[in-house]
Formats: sequence, C-alpha cells, structure tokens
Amino acid sequence: MGKIVVAGSSNIDMTAYVKSLPRPGETIGGGRFGQANGGKGANQAVAAARLGGDVTFLTCVGDDLNGRALKDVFASDGMDTSCMKFSSSPTGTALIFVAEDGENCIAVAPGANRDLLPSDIDAAEGRIRGAEFLLVQLEIPLETVYHAVEIAANDGVKVILNPAPFSDAIPVEVLRRLWLITPNETEAECLTGIKINSISDAYQAADFLLSQGVGNVIITLGSTGSVVCNSSLREFVPARTVQAVDTVGAGDVYNGALVAALSEGRDLVDAARFATLASSIAVTRPGAQDGVPHREEVDALENNQQ
Repeated sequence: MGKIVVAGSSNIDMTAYVKSLPRPGETIGGGRFGQANGGKGANQAVAAARLGGDVTFLTCVGDDLNGRALKDVFASDGMDTSCMKFSSSPTGTALIFVAEDGENCIAVAPGANRDLLPSDIDAAEGRIRGAEFLLVQLEIPLETVYHAVEIAANDGVKVILNPAPFSDAIPVEVLRRLWLITPNETEAECLTGIKINSISDAYQAADFLLSQGVGNVIITLGSTGSVVCNSSLREFVPARTVQAVDTVGAGDVYNGALVAALSEGRDLVDAARFATLASSIAVTRPGAQDGVPHREEVDALENNQQ
C-alpha cells in the first residue's frame, strides 16, 4: 500500500440546521445547533485514514483546546500527526447552515490555517518524498499549496489537487505538475470557462484541463455522478441514489476515499466507484467528519452491488 500525505486545513464546524437557507438580510429561527470537527484537509485526511489509507496529515491548528483536541482525534483515526503545527492564531472555524433538503452554505474564518507556510512543507519534505500520493486543497495559503505541489512532483509523487474552495485561476505551471485534479462542476466551470449542464459539457471541461497538462481529471457532478478522463479514457460513473441529510463534506469524503483506493492499487475508475459509495453513505449522516464512513461499511455496500 502506498503512503499518503494530506496537506490542508483543520477547522471546528459550528452548524445550524434550519428549515431553509437564509437569504440576505433574513433570519431563520427554530434551528438546531451542532459542533463538529471539519476543514477540507482534515475531512479528506480522516476519510482516507478510516477507509484504509496510510495517512500523514500536515496541518496547522491553534495552540488552544480545540487544536489539541483535534490532534487527539486525528491520532485516534490512525493518522500520523507528527507533522502537525501549532500556532498562536486560533484554530480555524467554519460557520455552516444546513437546510432540510440537505443543501448548505458555509463561511470560514481560517485562523491558524493561514499559518501553514512553505517552510512547513520544507520541514515535512522527507515525508512527502516517501509518499506515493500528495493530496491538497485550497483552504491553506496558495503559496504553500503550490510549494507542496512542486516538491512532490519533482520527486515523482503523484499529486492530487481538489481545487476547493476555488478563488483564483491556477497557474499552468501548477496544473502541469498534477497527476489528478478533482473539481466539482462549479469549480470546473471556474477553471475552464465552460458551463456544465450535462455530462457532455463535463467531458469538454475535462478535455480542456487535460490540454493544460493535467495527467488525469475527475469532475464530480453531485447527485448525477462523476466523469473520469485522461488521454485514453472517458468514463461516466453514476451516483448512488440516497436520501441526503447533510451534504457538508461529501466532496471531501469522495476525495479521501479516492486516494485511499488509489493507494491500494485500484485504477481510476474503480477508485471513483469506491469513492462514490463512500460519499453516498456520508450524505445520509449529519456532520463532516462525523459522517465519514469506516472501511467495513463501504466494503459491505460494495459487496452487495457485485
């Protein structure tokens, strides 16, 4: 099994479960409050570890109660936390609204996530070089992400970028270093300028990204499924129909499950199918990390479909 390094954010998620998402200036009463662990990097690292991956997590949290508690939780999920950094800034916080239909909106105060610096990537260079996969997102400083991508790619590590949350164009020199990019349909539209209203549109957007030098592309299409593409492959992987309770973190579970499956030697399409099953379980449960399934659950579902 190949080793995985995840470099990314860690947050505390504070969630209000409400009847509908508030419009600008609107107050929605009667909600229910919940607090859980989150952050795109942490969600993906937890998912990869719970689903069988050998994961080292490189992140920065506050030197506070939340930060210390997060380290304990990550260790309990079997992750190597030796590369975690503690900062004088508070642990990152996400404020989330989740509607009855499962849709959500999120505002993030990054806090200590801003303190994960390129020098911290240098300090963990040995771990990155010893990995088969590096998984990164865009919830830490971009210069840190791009430095991690450069170090990993130069050493032959397969780099997977989940370009979320998307904020600005990704330089072509970064795209060329990516073994795989995993945007959702909104992020793919921002990256390519191609509006995605169909599977055909998704293939067109994937072709554009491949033309920019990316090795492989998976575009996730929510409840529709995903397209998996490279220079010799174009395949649609349908989603599993479920009753969604909370879609927060579903994409993160997909990415974590995907890299875990790839680290076992599965091909892209088989890994995408595994990730689809994992995320279909996650959306039936509230909470980002609380909703992450364990390996035996996905294996049981996979076995039932064969």
